[in-house]
Amino acid sequence: MLMIVAFACVSLVIFILKYVFGNSGPNPFEKDCREPLKEKVYDKKEKNKVLKQGFVASKVPDNLDAVIIGSGVGGLGLAVLLAKVGKKVLVLEQHSRAGGCCHTFTEKGFEFDVGIHYIGGLMDHKPFRCMLDQMTNGQLEWEKLENPFDHVVLGPPENRRSYPIYSGSARYSEELKKRFPGEEKAIDEYLKLVKKTGKGIWVMAVLKLCPLPLAKFLIYTGLVKHLSYFYKMAPRSLTDVVNELTENKDLRAVFTYIFGTYGNLPKDSSFSMHSLLTTHYLNGAWYPKAGSSEIAYHMIPIIEKAGGAVLVRAPVNRILFNDAKEACGVSVLKGQEEVHIKAPMVISDAGIFNTYENLLPKELQVMPEIQKQLSLVKHGEGGLSIFIGLNGTKEELGLKANNYWIFTENNFDELVEKYMNAEREDASKKIPLLFVASPSAKDPSWEERSPGKSTLSLVSFAKYSWFEEWKDDKVTNRGSDYKELKQAFIDSALDVVMDVFPKITRDKIEYIDAGTPITNTHYIAAPKGEFYGVDHGIARFNPELNVTIRPQTPLKNLYLTGQDVFLCGFAGAIAGALTCGSVILNRNLHLDSFLLAMKTKYIDKKLKDE
Repeated sequence: MLMIVAFACVSLVIFILKYVFGNSGPNPFEKDCREPLKEKVYDKKEKNKVLKQGFVASKVPDNLDAVIIGSGVGGLGLAVLLAKVGKKVLVLEQHSRAGGCCHTFTEKGFEFDVGIHYIGGLMDHKPFRCMLDQMTNGQLEWEKLENPFDHVVLGPPENRRSYPIYSGSARYSEELKKRFPGEEKAIDEYLKLVKKTGKGIWVMAVLKLCPLPLAKFLIYTGLVKHLSYFYKMAPRSLTDVVNELTENKDLRAVFTYIFGTYGNLPKDSSFSMHSLLTTHYLNGAWYPKAGSSEIAYHMIPIIEKAGGAVLVRAPVNRILFNDAKEACGVSVLKGQEEVHIKAPMVISDAGIFNTYENLLPKELQVMPEIQKQLSLVKHGEGGLSIFIGLNGTKEELGLKANNYWIFTENNFDELVEKYMNAEREDASKKIPLLFVASPSAKDPSWEERSPGKSTLSLVSFAKYSWFEEWKDDKVTNRGSDYKELKQAFIDSALDVVMDVFPKITRDKIEYIDAGTPITNTHYIAAPKGEFYGVDHGIARFNPELNVTIRPQTPLKNLYLTGQDVFLCGFAGAIAGALTCGSVILNRNLHLDSFLLAMKTKYIDKKLKDE
């Protein structure tokens, strides 16, 4: 029996590899497109000429190959991939600047990023680094964070314990063993498990790219779990796995602290998702030099060179369909008038909820295939962001190129659940978890651009329902009650920051404001104020869901890209773009980027040796 199963598995692997690796369309990773670094542009007016090109009908290119809704990295990244094979693509963004969660804004002379805090997996010649280098023609520079890159702070002010998280498998393990003597076995087993689990993510790409009948066969026979440890561990919660490894509550907390990067409590989180994030940062963390707006700034010219465009203040209010129910363009609301833009292909980076519930005609929304996809997912939790502008350099304020994850207790499940179930007034008085980072301290160009100033970004969870009553008010004038509630959250967070960072005092603060879940809805079109799109709980990693929600939608010529297609965050949205691009171009772009990474590594080594 075992021999039959083994033979079946080997046969299926061969068939899958033949299908997924069989390429016929044009390859955006055919050659190394990196160019010598150009002089950095710091002037905001010059950068805005690229990032803030307002929509008017006359700017829409003729004879488009595709329209992409949304300029997050899932949309822009896909547009670049298509542009590199000669496709003319129009990207439409409802906000006043391009970039989605990669955009920045400036207040009182302080520049703030809104979603890029640190990125892993950017070692030279690794596939992820290769992808980003090619998508920006080698113009996007990355600065590595300090080691340790994260600090986990546990407990109330009178009993705080701080645990540094180091990059590098050996260093990560060694330092934890120093802090937790007697827990060597648990630490080794945890590291072994996350590595083994994370490596199996390739099967998710296979399930989304191979023929639907084959994907379903792999699921219903249970073979998917034999092919990938990722899917074997996917139904298991992070809490259950970690609790089996150790009784030490602080070590459990250190193993699980990074759950905030995907938005689910450890008891609701798939161990597989957590493994991806842990291994993502295992070799270090990076930040984009000159800030996260550099990402869109260096992608847009590639789209334009192929005849495309990226236009902002372009709210798409509906997708257009012909009589055969095939997507054939979009409608942009310009004032009270609609501007219709025709294209043979429409791709949405607006998220599955916005796409299916807001942009489809009513008669198509009720299609059983559409409703099935919606029934498999739910909204992620809302997010709270606080932006602080400080008078003083990083040295004067004690800020470094790292992050702090601060928790008032070490039982995260109880801690966060109590907070999220509280009345909003009670929740605002004591935020139990807080991510704290200084973008200015991470950016080596900051002192040149903004001498004598520093910034802090604080992030936590917040329920959409706490702020929902003000969702229809004007964003800059939501009334005194809203401002008071927001200020209560700010004050609560500030108390924590000033306790952990004693050099930061109120007299150093020149600017402070917060973005609530309804702020997220306004600026990044997140329906319930979520950071990470569709919820990333255990259900998200059900193989059937992964097969059902893929780039192809039930409607011809309509595709999905970005976070909801693959996984959350910057890397997940890029993977969504590669997956969607693979379907459209009929070739495996994941493999293409891997092969180019190997090729450039060999060539660069050869040149260096010479």
